[in-house]
Amino acid sequence: MPLITGLYAGLCGLMVTFLAVRVSFTRAKQKVDLGDGGKDAMLRAIRCHGNAVEYIPLTLILMLLLEMRGSAPWFLHVAGIALVVSRVMHAWGLMTSATLTPGRLVGTGLSWLLMGVLALDNVAHVI
Repeated sequence: MPLITGLYAGLCGLMVTFLAVRVSFTRAKQKVDLGDGGKDAMLRAIRCHGNAVEYIPLTLILMLLLEMRGSAPWFLHVAGIALVVSRVMHAWGLMTSATLTPGRLVGTGLSWLLMGVLALDNVAHVI
């Protein structure tokens, strides 16, 4: 049973749920039924959710494969913590401002680094 990946999948699931509900509340507040209605707040809410949905699943799949191959628990926890922190930072940064914020910059960079490390680790296990 992949308990470590399950923990971080659950935490990320809660985050994605929060961001999805936030999109709905923003739709009601901005009176936008479909798309972003040309409104910055709506666009940012949609992208906060969309970015999470784009990055989290692949990262969790890579973690799951490594956990199933017996990777060290400490490594998986570091990866899981990095995933949660990077996605929270990115969402917080984008919620705060449409400009490039430190949260967005660090969140995106950490996400890319993490996905790359996990992908390379998976490839290394195969070859």
